[in-house]
Amino acid sequence: MSVSATMQQYMRSKGCEFEVMWHPHTRTSMETAEAAHIPGDRLAKAVLLSDAHGYVAVVLPSTYHVGMAELRARTGRDLSLVPEWELRELFKDCEAGAIPAACPAYGMETYLDESLAAQPDVYLEGGDHEALIHMRIDQFLDLMEDATRTRVGYRM
Repeated sequence: MSVSATMQQYMRSKGCEFEVMWHPHTRTSMETAEAAHIPGDRLAKAVLLSDAHGYVAVVLPSTYHVGMAELRARTGRDLSLVPEWELRELFKDCEAGAIPAACPAYGMETYLDESLAAQPDVYLEGGDHEALIHMRIDQFLDLMEDATRTRVGYRM
């Protein structure tokens, strides 16, 4: 599958420079960082949450967890994890569990943890479990320009 059509179109529309990096099939973001031999702090992952008002994506390093109390305080919403079956409906051009971190490409309200902005470059899922998109931080921040930058994550 490689990079999803939605991501390809979004990156092209933003004029992003990137490379695709291949790695053995993995199931979790931490496994991906290890298999690709990259620092986990540079691998951006998306965590999808929802409530009665809709969906919210939180993008943070693979070495972090979402601080739910901080997120609830920030948003004023009682958000909970989106079930796997729902993710398949939202990200139809991606393999289950391989959600690209550039959730604005999918029209999703997104919160970007500030810790990623401190990295020189970032890796993110391309839409399957064997390809990563690698780009400079300025390119990634261009992709995430509609995201709200904040601190909502904490290191595992």
